[in-house]
Amino acid sequence: MARKRETRGERNIRWIEANCRIPDGKHVGKPVRLTDAQKGWIKQIYDTPTRTFILSMARKNAKTATSAFLLLLHLCGPEARPNSQLYSAAQSRDQAAILFGYASKVVRMSPDLSEYVVVKQSAKSLECAELGTVYRALSADASTAYGLSPVFSVHDELGQVKGPRSELYEAIETASAAHEQPLSIIISTQSPTDADLLSVLIDDALTGADPRVKVALHTAPLEMDPFSDEAIRLANPHFDVFMNQEEVRKQASDAKRLPSMEAGYRNLILNQRVEAKTPFVTRAVWQESGEEPNDMDGKAVYGGLDLSSVNDLTALVLTSADGDVVPTFWLPGENIAAKSRADRVPYDLWAQQGFLKLTPGRAVEYEFVAHELRRVFDTYDIRALAFDRWGMRHLRPWLVKEGFTDDELARFIDFGQGFVSMSPAIRGLEERLLAKKLRHGNHPVLSMCAANAIVVKDPAENRKFTKSKASGRIDGMQALAMSIGVIPHEVDSHKKYQVMVF
Repeated sequence: MARKRETRGERNIRWIEANCRIPDGKHVGKPVRLTDAQKGWIKQIYDTPTRTFILSMARKNAKTATSAFLLLLHLCGPEARPNSQLYSAAQSRDQAAILFGYASKVVRMSPDLSEYVVVKQSAKSLECAELGTVYRALSADASTAYGLSPVFSVHDELGQVKGPRSELYEAIETASAAHEQPLSIIISTQSPTDADLLSVLIDDALTGADPRVKVALHTAPLEMDPFSDEAIRLANPHFDVFMNQEEVRKQASDAKRLPSMEAGYRNLILNQRVEAKTPFVTRAVWQESGEEPNDMDGKAVYGGLDLSSVNDLTALVLTSADGDVVPTFWLPGENIAAKSRADRVPYDLWAQQGFLKLTPGRAVEYEFVAHELRRVFDTYDIRALAFDRWGMRHLRPWLVKEGFTDDELARFIDFGQGFVSMSPAIRGLEERLLAKKLRHGNHPVLSMCAANAIVVKDPAENRKFTKSKASGRIDGMQALAMSIGVIPHEVDSHKKYQVMVF
């Protein structure tokens, strides 16, 4: 009887177990024995054509070990191509050193591999002189990635990238185009938000649009009991293999008892897209108001204008009394690509799609804002428009030049940005979001601002949005809150009162 032919994945599994040794722990020096999960991933990568393989799971599931074994396959194993370049990329030098350190230990522990592979500690590189293959670890200094030509790359913990772009990731991926069959491996826990690079890549891969882009996503559904063993197992393929179950259960117990720890637990242990910070509005609540706004013709409309400082985002948000939200955003057009990279936000794409207006030069000229406001006042029944007072002295002359009457100028409401003014506006915005009384259409720029918006409190529990650089752009949410803040309190004329006479 003919023997079944060995697949490419099975051959690679056999090579790893024959040549690699465990570099540390209680089984140090023993031959590697891959888990069923690891074997499954290797077969998924190599038994059908693969350009990119995304493996996302909770921490402490041997992500580094798996990456190192794949790397060695391409450096000196059956997947090696003569004179090829291999790279791993991470967001920090410390993270970059972890994968290199593990792979170099595996080489030193193996009599077979150490005979052919030279470890260069200072350069964080491995070289196989016989094949001419070289591996090097890179950190997020993107300038080091240009001019390279990787046939194999590992993107380590890509979930740490905030926003939809990474210059290092783009540099490595575009450099791989010189090869016929490059392979990229992405191994990471999930990013906190849908707008982050790893989330974008995972969501695209899950559509199946490109069968060569594959994803193995180990995560617990958000609606599941997050503290159960069942949820933990879904995100941790090695929970019943080698993980310290009691320690993981302790982390679950701590997160259940201490709400401040829950977000971190969900992200790192359950591999869920949950932000460790506490945003003003959760993604789920924001999306519940994602219906397209209705036509605001004939309706009473209120606005909020957040004027930029020189070259920042300028936001105008119009809100009808019954909850339709129409935002407009401006950004200087000069160096828009560089600003997109710096903020890790696709401003250039949004501009092409019509969600963002670019103005000439390096700053948003108030002339453009005044011209747009003229169009807005001519189109809608603007009852009041809130503005942050510091920029109005520069905008007012342009409003006059655009023909604004004294009556129209009187509708501009000086709106402070401190706790006293913003707290009632934020409360009104919060009430409308929770009651699903807004329709913002999931406008991408406004949604970005919503995801970034964090509130701070004063001793009296008044709230305002913080414009800390760590939280990203929030101008749209500031303008939305201001627009709601100038809507008069509605009196329910349909309330019925019962009069009791004694």
